[in-house]
Amino acid sequence: MPHCPDCDSERTVKNGHIQTGKQRYLCRNCGRQFVKNPTNKVIDTPTRELIDWLLLERIPMAGIAGAVQVSEQWLQDYVTRLCQR
Repeated sequence: MPHCPDCDSERTVKNGHIQTGKQRYLCRNCGRQFVKNPTNKVIDTPTRELIDWLLLERIPMAGIAGAVQVSEQWLQDYVTRLCQR
């Protein structure tokens, strides 16, 4: 079993799979869920500009996430960062 990336504990257990089929793990010490060897998808500038435009057009966030192929959680975090500026 992999070590927890936060607390480096060995007390991890399998905890289902993510959307792409990768194994998800749960740390029994700190409760963190993680994936071994994660792949970070970078959202490019043209896609962010499209998201900004769709937000101004009042398209629902679930629709935007599906149309531009980003997760709803990433989109919510992005909107939150925009509002904090």
